[in-house]
Parts: sequence; structure tokens; C-alpha cells
Amino acid sequence: MTDPAYLRLGLPPTASPQTVLRAAVRALHPDTRAVRSFRTARKRFYLQMLCAHAVRQAAGDDPAS
Repeated sequence: MTDPAYLRLGLPPTASPQTVLRAAVRALHPDTRAVRSFRTARKRFYLQMLCAHAVRQAAGDDPAS
């Protein structure tokens, strides 16, 4: 099962990890990105998005699903 937050990024499986990271950063509200105490949570979110993308690439999913 794919993470719903990852699906909202709307990226094709051919996207590079850097593109995934940029999309994940843009997905967060600017106020959320500005709070220093959320740094660990933000890093965990970014890592989860990268892992979900790697799983999708390994599974060979098509961009439409």
C-alpha cells in the first residue's frame, strides 16, 4: 500500500530522488517548514517520501496508478 501523502505529490515513478524531495518540501506549508522544533518530523516525512518512491520504482508501477 502506498502512502497517501506520497500519492498527493503526483510524481511519475521515473522522477529522480531530488525531484521527490523538492516536491515533498513544497507540499508542506511554509509555517510548518519554519518551526524549528518540527525539524525531526520534517526529516522523517522526507525520508518516508523517498522510501515510498523507491518502493514504487522497484515495483515498476505505471504513472497512472
